[in-house]
Amino acid sequence: MPKLKTKSGVKKRFKITATGKLKHGVAGKRHRLISHNSKYIRQNRGTEVLADCETKKVLKQWAPYGLK
Repeated sequence: MPKLKTKSGVKKRFKITATGKLKHGVAGKRHRLISHNSKYIRQNRGTEVLADCETKKVLKQWAPYGLK
């Protein structure tokens, strides 16, 4: 069997934490921020941890050997 490739978009968008969870940037922070209120902008600052059910899906389908 040939080796499976990791999706290049997944390599760019996620990092694995020490406990094996996936960390990702928050959506909705690139453009059109004038239409969002300051609470929205403030709460979406930084990164978030992906849900466990989504983490299993991403790692199994799109990153079969983990992320480097």
